[in-house]
Amino acid sequence: MEKSGIDQEIESSDHDTTDQLSQDNDLTLRPNVPVWRIAICLTLLFLNYFLAQFDKFVLSYFQDEVVTSLSLSQSEYGLLSGYATGIVYALLALPTAYVADYTKARVWVLMVSALWWSLCVIFQGLSNNFWQILLARIGMGIGQAPVEAISVSLISDLMGKEYVFFGESVLYVGVYVGEAISAQIAVAFARTNTSWSTALIAIGIVGIVVALLVRLCVRDPPRQSSLVDSTYVNQLGKHSSNGSTSRKLVQARSDIAATFRYILCMHSFWLLTLSAAFRQLAGNVFGYYMPTYLSSLYPSHPNLLSRYGIIVGVVGSVAVLLGGILTSAFWTRTKMLPLYLTGVGGMLSSVFVLLMIFSRSVTGGSEGNGVPVLYGTMAAAYMTAELWLGAVNSLIALLLPPRYKTFGLSIWAATQVLIYSAGPEIIGLALKNVDSSSQAYLDRTRIALAVIIPIGYWLAGIGLLLALPLVKTDLRRDFVATGLGSRRIAGFSFFAFVIGGMVIGLFVASLVYKA
Repeated sequence: MEKSGIDQEIESSDHDTTDQLSQDNDLTLRPNVPVWRIAICLTLLFLNYFLAQFDKFVLSYFQDEVVTSLSLSQSEYGLLSGYATGIVYALLALPTAYVADYTKARVWVLMVSALWWSLCVIFQGLSNNFWQILLARIGMGIGQAPVEAISVSLISDLMGKEYVFFGESVLYVGVYVGEAISAQIAVAFARTNTSWSTALIAIGIVGIVVALLVRLCVRDPPRQSSLVDSTYVNQLGKHSSNGSTSRKLVQARSDIAATFRYILCMHSFWLLTLSAAFRQLAGNVFGYYMPTYLSSLYPSHPNLLSRYGIIVGVVGSVAVLLGGILTSAFWTRTKMLPLYLTGVGGMLSSVFVLLMIFSRSVTGGSEGNGVPVLYGTMAAAYMTAELWLGAVNSLIALLLPPRYKTFGLSIWAATQVLIYSAGPEIIGLALKNVDSSSQAYLDRTRIALAVIIPIGYWLAGIGLLLALPLVKTDLRRDFVATGLGSRRIAGFSFFAFVIGGMVIGLFVASLVYKA
């Protein structure tokens, strides 16, 4: 029988394999890390990730002020919230994550990245025109590129499999707290007539402090075992700290190729990635455009954004933690629960999202009657849709090879970013030359939200449900023996071509029609 490419690669391994295997066989299911140290690490990783989320969404709450003070068009604003950070995030996530794995310096890379993006946030607050804030946003994207992948990777090694889902869910509480705090800050600054730039400068200073604390208090834990441990997984990334520089470079190239081959051979990885990207696209559009839309829909309710933020922070945090707790509790019975929570939950949430968007219409145009409907449906939407982040990302981390899980997670995240960043770009082009205070702006935004968010949720749900048998196949490690066939290579090449064309097309269109 002809051997697969993976089998041939295994047989071509050098003599360092034996030593590496003995090291990998020492990987345990339960790390020997004190609970108090885990708590400190989780807290700092949470704060760091929270600040990154704050930076992304704070502009959505100051949209009108930013657009007015910098004389931006809606296309320019769409560019700032879309591919301005998305492209560099995707491009830089891979090499920085690889360096973090290859050098065993995940904490160092995380600290340097946090310092860099914090400085860029300060520069955003000091910007006086579109090009200055665009360059600062691009710099922020560079710094934030490895944050999520490194944080998920560290937590997956700090905690045993039965608790890792809860630990990752704690990290992703930062998404909802970030949005909630952004809302409260926006309301407070609006009431005191303080410039939006002050919020960015302040958060940048806080980010520098947190980055230094991360380096002082977080230690890089040993790599733990994955769900698909096999001879091939153990041999992946078998570099040695000894040897010439040229040999290390050759081994580094071999590790990169082997990691790409591994995830290309997996049956479920790319369908899971595409499904999660559609889910993130819907969430990205929601986060960037829903606050301004609701403020315009209910102009006589000045406290709406504050209450919106409270619902996002409280309900979103409870939902993501509940998703992690449920997955941990039922982990020994079914490993597919994260996919069900995400797929079915998102499809249910789409109904509540539509009721949010048309909350005033369904109550006969009354603001007083529409607001209670809005708050109730918003809480239901977040409760059903936000169970997923910690659970799904933990599952992906456990499916990847331990030694290069950060690199694999960065591929997972970067691909999603390139897809979901298209949402703000598309809406920005659709709202080109439309006055943000006009009825036409409100009507077009309503249509965009009512179409993009439910479609994103349903595409994600269908994709995740279709991925169920593929994940079960990968858990049996069948893909290790199957290898990488020509049809699979052709399929992934076409996928990459389509994504690349979409990114380039939308980015160029945004630059050409930004005025």
